[in-house]
Amino acid sequence: MNRTETVVNLQAIYGPPSQAGFGSAVFHDRVERAEDLEAAALKYYRYFLGKTWEQFGEAAWLASWKQVYQRPAADRRDIVTELRRITDPQASSSVTMILDAIDNAEAGRQALSAVYDDAEVATLAVYNLGDGAAMSGLLIAGRDHSGETTLLVFLLD
Repeated sequence: MNRTETVVNLQAIYGPPSQAGFGSAVFHDRVERAEDLEAAALKYYRYFLGKTWEQFGEAAWLASWKQVYQRPAADRRDIVTELRRITDPQASSSVTMILDAIDNAEAGRQALSAVYDDAEVATLAVYNLGDGAAMSGLLIAGRDHSGETTLLVFLLD
């Protein structure tokens, strides 16, 4: 399966790009430098929230923003296990939702693995999202050696 097909499969389960501000969406972009991955993650988080970002303000939406995981360069690629090992309490509840509380959870885990466990993925980071109150979630960002980047935004109350 090629990169485009794996992203399309991930979008079929977690949703295509959107500004829904609730639920999940998968974005695909080119990020030239690995150092720019967090900036891209913030850009798509803001885009996903759309008007809600402005309505509640940047300070509210960045209240919970932090990197909760970065894959070590030499680490084994197993996104499902990596997500389950995140110890941040707020992030770990979102992990359970992403991996287990969706329709056809097994297909979801396989789609995540197909995208983020690919040998070409050079940088992988997971960020905590939310407003510090009712809304919480995760953003998974993976960038391959050529700059192709897949971002899964997941946000629920």
